[in-house]
Amino acid sequence: MKLTIRKRTLGTIPMLEVVPTKKRNDLLPLIIYYHGWQSVKELNLTQARYLARQGFRVILPDAMNHGERKQPVSKIPSLTFWQSIHTNLVEFGFIVHHFRTIGFVDDVIGVGGTSMGGITTCALLTHHPEIKAAACLMGSPKLSAYRERIVEHAKRSNRYLPQDYKELLSWIPQYDLSLRPETLDGRPLFIWHGKQDLIVPYEDVADFADEQKELPNIYFTDEDEEHLVKTSTMREVTDFFVKELLEK
Repeated sequence: MKLTIRKRTLGTIPMLEVVPTKKRNDLLPLIIYYHGWQSVKELNLTQARYLARQGFRVILPDAMNHGERKQPVSKIPSLTFWQSIHTNLVEFGFIVHHFRTIGFVDDVIGVGGTSMGGITTCALLTHHPEIKAAACLMGSPKLSAYRERIVEHAKRSNRYLPQDYKELLSWIPQYDLSLRPETLDGRPLFIWHGKQDLIVPYEDVADFADEQKELPNIYFTDEDEEHLVKTSTMREVTDFFVKELLEK
């Protein structure tokens, strides 16, 4: 299947749109797929192509401070990281609204992401019931726990943190899926994580899956891998979205 890759700019958001060429102006199911920390939208093109070949319109945005929006990383621990995620959350509805307005999407919407993009994905689920299915790869639904790890690491490293660090990031608990699991409301969530991941701790994700094992439609899979997604996992993600968004 021939695909079209279009470069778009929506407001200040640079993005790539990957879509079947013959259907590029049709109403299609939409998937917004977020990249990881210090990565760029182009590195998710392989995943996007897999999805587009199945009939999805896939949008790859550059997060704030990344790619075409690259800015120096703040010396304050994870300030740039949390700013990037927060901006993803603010911009999500803007992106969906645009593609609805031009008639390219209706109610079939999926979200996915790797690492920081996986954290973004889990956070979005807490406030956006219009998302019908989601995939989190190497991310974490435990945003508050991740914030605490950063605080402890900064203290051990004797790095500066504002005294009101938690208050400045007070939005995090409201977007912490592990604290608000009821917001999933039965929607399917695919989670993949490497057991040897030293960047986003495996333990937090495994604990979440165990804590929510009574919830339907959480698909947790792990491998003896580090912080790396292989093409075989990308195919699993594609199969998941096909099943949950196209075949139901």
